[in-house]
Amino acid sequence: MAAQLTGFSAVFTVRDVAASIAFYRDRLGFRLQFGMGEPPTYAIIERDTVSLHLMPASQSPDGLGTSSIYVYVDDVDALRDGLVAMGCPISFGPEDLSYGMREIAVRDPDGNGLTFGAPVSPAG
Repeated sequence: MAAQLTGFSAVFTVRDVAASIAFYRDRLGFRLQFGMGEPPTYAIIERDTVSLHLMPASQSPDGLGTSSIYVYVDDVDALRDGLVAMGCPISFGPEDLSYGMREIAVRDPDGNGLTFGAPVSPAG
């Protein structure tokens, strides 16, 4: 029997791990699950079933601002309203797209992207 994949975590390269933790906590509703060092030099943050690792640019300078993830949500508009209430800048949407998804997008202060989407019924 082949091994099963049981999950994944994206790794975002950031300039300042502590500042990124604050952004994800205060603007996106994540919580710190693990931090290494004080101030943190590596962190794992979570919201619901989504886990992100935050790695300092000193470990991978070419990766700064180049990461992105797509997160499926049950209600894009409710998520958007909650994020806006936390002061999170929305860079796109909400918008219904031709491939049947309603999406919003956010960029963190380092340029990493998070797109949130939910299926929508075709018009007509």
